[in-house]
Amino acid sequence: MFSRPADAALLALALLLAGCGATVSTKGSVDAPSSVAAGAREARVAEVTQALLALGPSVDPAEAARAARIAVEVPLERAREWQVTDPPLVHNFKVVNGLREKGVCQDFADALEIALTAARFRSLELHRAIANARNLRLEHATVIVTARGAPMESGLVLDPWRTGQGRLWVGRVTEDPDYQWESRAAVRAWHADWKARAKAET
Repeated sequence: MFSRPADAALLALALLLAGCGATVSTKGSVDAPSSVAAGAREARVAEVTQALLALGPSVDPAEAARAARIAVEVPLERAREWQVTDPPLVHNFKVVNGLREKGVCQDFADALEIALTAARFRSLELHRAIANARNLRLEHATVIVTARGAPMESGLVLDPWRTGQGRLWVGRVTEDPDYQWESRAAVRAWHADWKARAKAET
């Protein structure tokens, strides 16, 4: 993919600045979001609906179905809007270098959270989460859904970034093979404390 060492160095720098965890391949390209057939989308909506229902008996089936449709379709729409036509890390490189306006993990998480919040679910609760905030790996942002009142750790990760093209990755928080998630509030509190301690030591 990269014809010169400088190209690879630029990609590494762009990934550092983009702030999305690098757990996906940068080799080759993947199909554009518009190529996701309607039948495949419906099957995915059904799968996500069942995963949401498995969060607990208090989850309303109609809300689970509506949340699943939003989670599957909104990221695909944003991917088309943002012209996401490359694997995630390559698209991050384009965003950092001004070739695309949006499409990093934070953008997808923001868009999904806004759409899900607008639905005003009563039996589901949304959480924003961050991974890799306290280590040397690149930070990654996502949305987690739980049954209302349940802890974030019991929830379902809805990640439209890591698979590419806005195609949704879904899995239990405790079973995620790539990331260990913390609440955004906890990460922000940790950052604030770290900055305060660093300032006090100078």
